Amino acid sequence: MPCLITVIQHDDDVPLARFENWLAADSDIKLRVVYGRTTPIPTEAGDALIVLGGEANTYATEEFPHLAATRTLMRTSMEEDLPVLGICLGAQLLAVETGGRVTVGHPDGREVGPVDVTWEEDAAADPILGPLATASTRVAELHSDAITELGPDATALGRSERYLQAFRVGSALGVQFHPEVAPEQVGAWTATYEDVDSDAVVRDLRAADGEIAPASQALAAAFVAEVRASAARRNSR
Repeated sequence: MPCLITVIQHDDDVPLARFENWLAADSDIKLRVVYGRTTPIPTEAGDALIVLGGEANTYATEEFPHLAATRTLMRTSMEEDLPVLGICLGAQLLAVETGGRVTVGHPDGREVGPVDVTWEEDAAADPILGPLATASTRVAELHSDAITELGPDATALGRSERYLQAFRVGSALGVQFHPEVAPEQVGAWTATYEDVDSDAVVRDLRAADGEIAPASQALAAAFVAEVRASAARRNSR
């Protein structure tokens, strides 16, 4: 029976993108995409949960009520020991739900384009990041809010020069960077930013994509492997 991964998509223009093909490369994986702003958040994730990025800030739960429901789904999924992956806003929601803090509009400024992540020692043993943690990894970035404090049960796994980039808490992994996007997607996001040269961002990301894409695909493959392993453990109980 295929494993079901529920995907919470906050905005129309922040989709699974390249992850969709990488995650569903064979019939063992079924994706259920839930559009958080217009569709009720489910109470159960299935076999795993991915929470994507978005324009909202982590604390804007009155304006975007689905954010609170998403945090609850992340919490209940972790309580069931399901694999959870939070990307950008998803990582920030995970951090806050588990006792951490996010600084909205961090004074150190926006991080955009290709960025190098240096891994902490614990990353080598992580079931998702382990394949990447043998050396620094180039990733695609776009964020202004930043995770500035982790909860007591979370472990930092990777950092860029300025910001926390990856952490684990229980069965959940949060990554501030965007492993799912192609260069053109980041360019589309920054096209309306007056302080960003969107064309230069796309050029830089295209030049680095020979490093970014394989690392991102490896992360997707490792997540799928963890989803299968988690399902097998539950089925054997």
